[in-house]
Amino acid sequence: MVVVDRFSKMAHFVPCNKTLDATHVADLYFKEVVRLHGIPKTITSDRDVKFLSHFWKTLWGKLGTKLQFSSTAHPQTDGQTETVNRSLGNLLRCFVGKNLRQWDLILPQIEFAFNRSTNQDTGHSPFQIVYGNNPLSPLDLMPQVPVTQYSTDGDQRYQEIQQLHKNVRELIHKHNRKCQESANKTRKAVKFEEGDKVWIRLRKERFPPGAFGKLKPKADGPFRIVKKISDNAYQIELPGDYNVSATFNVADLSPYYEPEVPPTPVD
Repeated sequence: MVVVDRFSKMAHFVPCNKTLDATHVADLYFKEVVRLHGIPKTITSDRDVKFLSHFWKTLWGKLGTKLQFSSTAHPQTDGQTETVNRSLGNLLRCFVGKNLRQWDLILPQIEFAFNRSTNQDTGHSPFQIVYGNNPLSPLDLMPQVPVTQYSTDGDQRYQEIQQLHKNVRELIHKHNRKCQESANKTRKAVKFEEGDKVWIRLRKERFPPGAFGKLKPKADGPFRIVKKISDNAYQIELPGDYNVSATFNVADLSPYYEPEVPPTPVD
């Protein structure tokens, strides 16, 4: 289980089994994350059955946490976690070597290395943003030539951390705007309302393997929009035989236009 803080980019890598239910996942979350950072205001996750269960929704509803879910087969909704997953995979390949069955034993070292590394979006390491400085690493414990050290009072340290957080926010907003502008260059702004009819794009990443061949239609419909979640996500009235989530990203939807009926000729 990968948990990433949206502001500081601090990550926690929690080893767990895929067969764990929502109760055990919540228990791990409290032991590994809540005990360090407290109750989150929002949680963004995929649409795994654990996170859609009644227990999970009820638990966080009682605690006042807002649950947000990414669109199926649209990882851009939570691109931050997808980026961390790629970094985690690269780190595991470097550290595991031939000991493939012992990957969970090196997760603490990988988590420490990740949180101590400078993040591209913020320009600082997660440790610096959360605690104000980087913790000592093994290299810092090696004998070095003494250097002149100085100390600052509490008020100056407070101002430094506040300025650091301000700079990080500006860098995050700047990076997000850059990514948004890049993604919108080839994207047409399309908005739908409840009751509109649309075509859905049949992508192999979203639908069961073999359900749609190369010579099958690339879209299906029209289907009615039953709920507008946001400008980017809509709930579609799908037939039951699809067996997929009814929530679609706007990129997978196309407007349906009623065919024009030619006027009846008058004798």
